[in-house]
Amino acid sequence: MDSKRLIIFIVLSMGILLLWQEYFAPKPAPQQVAQTQTASQPDAPASHTASAQPVEAAKLTAGQRIRVTTDVIKAEIDTVGGDLRQLDLLKHDSATDAKKPFELLTDKNGRVYVAQTGLVAASNPALPTHKSVYTSAQSSYTLSGDSLQVKLTAPAANGVQVVKTYTFKKGSYDIAVRFDITNGGTTPLAPTAYYRILRDGQAPEGEGRFAHTFTGPAVYTAADKFQKVSFEDLAKGKGDYAKSATDGWVGMLQHYFMTAWILKPLDSASVCKDDKSCHFELKDSNGLYSAAATVDLKTINPGQTASITVPLYAGPEDYSVLTKIADGLEYSKDYGWVHIFASPLFWLLTKLHGLVQNWGWAIVLLTLTVKAIFYPLTAASYRSMAKMKALAPRLERMKEQYGDDRMKFQQAVMEMYKSEKVNPLGGCLPMLIQIPVFIGLYWALLASVELRQAPWILWYTDLARPDPFYVLPVIMAATMFLQTFLNPPPTDPMQAKMMKIMPVAFSAMFFFFPAGLVLYYAVNNILSIAQQWYINKSIENSKKVALQS
Repeated sequence: MDSKRLIIFIVLSMGILLLWQEYFAPKPAPQQVAQTQTASQPDAPASHTASAQPVEAAKLTAGQRIRVTTDVIKAEIDTVGGDLRQLDLLKHDSATDAKKPFELLTDKNGRVYVAQTGLVAASNPALPTHKSVYTSAQSSYTLSGDSLQVKLTAPAANGVQVVKTYTFKKGSYDIAVRFDITNGGTTPLAPTAYYRILRDGQAPEGEGRFAHTFTGPAVYTAADKFQKVSFEDLAKGKGDYAKSATDGWVGMLQHYFMTAWILKPLDSASVCKDDKSCHFELKDSNGLYSAAATVDLKTINPGQTASITVPLYAGPEDYSVLTKIADGLEYSKDYGWVHIFASPLFWLLTKLHGLVQNWGWAIVLLTLTVKAIFYPLTAASYRSMAKMKALAPRLERMKEQYGDDRMKFQQAVMEMYKSEKVNPLGGCLPMLIQIPVFIGLYWALLASVELRQAPWILWYTDLARPDPFYVLPVIMAATMFLQTFLNPPPTDPMQAKMMKIMPVAFSAMFFFFPAGLVLYYAVNNILSIAQQWYINKSIENSKKVALQS
């Protein structure tokens, strides 16, 4: 396989991958999307102790809304269940309207994406669940200091008093949710607290046509590491994940953003007593998908009070933020099988950004760094291709000489390669080695919320959006086309035509890609052309010197 065929293979493979994502990747069935508008609210996750009983199903009805505003979020808490039903990220624009904030959680316009909590116990079925009606002292709260508390009081449950408190912090997407349980009854109480994220299966707002990323539930524990399950598998009752844990988190992922209930934050101990007290549950309920954690609390005797606090992270998948909240939360930046390449490349990108304070120039520096690291490999590949190009006229004469006798033609070609000390695979192997790194870079840049709304120069005010004037995609198409003239032409006329058409056709898909991603490939192409031209000239000059001597 010569380098030309390898390039065609790579181009076709990536094209097929992107087209498969666009037209054949699993998407929610139409009936499931329709169901999310009228679906019954799933039962509370049952405790894994023998005494707990499930809660009766009910509609996802709305009560009075308590509005909360901080410097980074605007939230709405429903008095029914004390659910967090609306969460707008004020520092992130909507993907469809830059004048509006990004809507992460919502139960409006046919969408369902909410965070729910509650308590269950077989000995006291009146404990507040996500269907109970809470009361609040105010209907509106605004952060004015470093933190803000919103207290919700549940109706007395056979002498048991429950207060749910949301704590919002300045500049933070980390929301602490605390239950204070006072047992004013006459019998011991062994409650189970549950924390659930419930959402429909629709594609997230602003998902690109050729840049699909994972949307769905995920679980992380120190023992079992990161595990994700697709909506499609949940609908079929499939999916392997850790069912019990002593730490970790459970949440919902989508491109750039996530929500997660965290059992063990970095700054505090785990809420799990042991490996039998905390459990995870992922399931599908008529087109609504839930990711939940349950925590069995210690027995609360009459007259005693117990508290439990579980943080909810609801915000961008910002690496510098996630790594300070909980172990494994950074895996929400899902790179798939190329994580081993993408993760260190993104780490390098963040370090370069720390130097230049501009994500566009950081990408340019990253391209230069990767190109320098692989210079010996690419140089070997380009030298091999330059030698092949120099032999192209002889190949054409041999093709005319042997006509349709393919056997003799191939034998003559191999003899020529042997006499000229040319390895026809010399241009392929160095490129094959680099392919996983290139794919890793693709996913590292595609998944980086840090590029969202990040300016570079001129009209590039958001490197996560396509180039509004298509300048970078045009440069990329031109450089890909120019590279075909620097490489040895294929002997097959049909293959030669494909080599002229495929780069342009392939680069056309980059018109829809984020500008930051196209910037990397355009700069990489320019550097490759410069390197290949230099090597071609060096070989030509050395041959001239050899002939003159």
